[in-house]
Amino acid sequence: MFSVTVRDHLMIAHSLDGEVFGPARRLHGATYLVDATFRRPDLDDDNIVVDMDLAAREVRGIVGALSYQNLDDDPDFAGINTTTEFLAKAIADRLAARIHAGALGPGAHGLTGLSVQLHESHIAWADYHRAL
Repeated sequence: MFSVTVRDHLMIAHSLDGEVFGPARRLHGATYLVDATFRRPDLDDDNIVVDMDLAAREVRGIVGALSYQNLDDDPDFAGINTTTEFLAKAIADRLAARIHAGALGPGAHGLTGLSVQLHESHIAWADYHRAL
């Protein structure tokens, strides 16, 4: 299996509902390092997994739309705890939709998997893996 990873970052504000979250129940900021990894069993005709520039642009567009937002005010996330794990899935699903729409070019048709990893700090992160 081959893979390519592109990286960006995300800065949001949110609050989390539930005793388990302690002080994070109050509105607070979070900054994430975002890694999106694209997988396929074989390289395409150009010997690449995916066009890295197109992949980086699509990741940037998705995280850019979320950045500097209070996710508590986003109708897409109404009533949802926007945990690190949840956000990894939300970004992966949005990226998968862009792949299926052709935004990563014809070479992306051979992609079979995608994962998004959000680094909350140097000691804690979460992943979400999905098939394409």
